[in-house]
Formats: sequence, structure tokens, C-alpha cells
Amino acid sequence: MNKFFTRFAGSIASFAGSPVAFVTALGAVLVWAMTGPLFGFSEVWQLVINTGTTIVTFLMIFLVQNSQNRDSAAMEAKLDELLRAVEQARADFIGIEHLTDGEIEKIRARLEKDTGPGNQKPPSQDAVGRLLSRR
Repeated sequence: MNKFFTRFAGSIASFAGSPVAFVTALGAVLVWAMTGPLFGFSEVWQLVINTGTTIVTFLMIFLVQNSQNRDSAAMEAKLDELLRAVEQARADFIGIEHLTDGEIEKIRARLEKDTGPGNQKPPSQDAVGRLLSRR
């Protein structure tokens, strides 16, 4: 059941982000809009799109969240492996994703302080400008 859901959620999440899915959804909305005069823009006509979009949104939340959780866990595992492989890296960082937001913020603030002037050369303004211009 777990493998089936993983494959199913991954496939649906991948399809949902594709141009075909967008065009299909756009087509459904256009067909619904064009049938408005046929049904006199009735409450039932409006209820069809409201109910349909609510159900699809509700189900997609779970599928996309499953895919995102799996992707995050895989990335964390890969980063942990890099921390283990690099000699100068601090292995203390392995598993920090399990800490609270406050604890992670303290670590981040300490790292920024430790990397400040005198400890390491800060990036040049030219390098920062080049990075920002890529957006």
C-alpha cells in the first residue's frame, strides 16, 4: 500500500505541474463558463464548479504534501551524507531538521555571526550583484 501510494502521489503531483494539466483545467473552466447561458447561470451550474474545484483541491493537498515530504527527506539524507563525507564539515549538523524553529534560528544566527568579518572573507559586492542579477 505504501509503495502504491508513493508511486500514485508522485505521478499525480508530476502531472499536476505539467502544461497538459493546466490546459486540461483551463479547458474545463472554459467549457463550464460557456455552458453558463445554457443553464441560465443557475445556482446548480455554479455549484458544479465550486464542488469540483473544492474536491480536487482537497485531494491534491495530500498528494502534493506527500511528494514534498518525500523530496525533503531525500534531500536531507543527501545533505547528511555530504556532511559525513566532507572532512571539515561539522557532523553536529546531521539531523538538525528535527529541532524546533527557535533552535534552528539560534544555529543560523550563530553561523552568520561566526562567518562575519574577521572569520572569513565576506562575498564581494560584485559577486552578490551577479547573483542577484540572475533572478
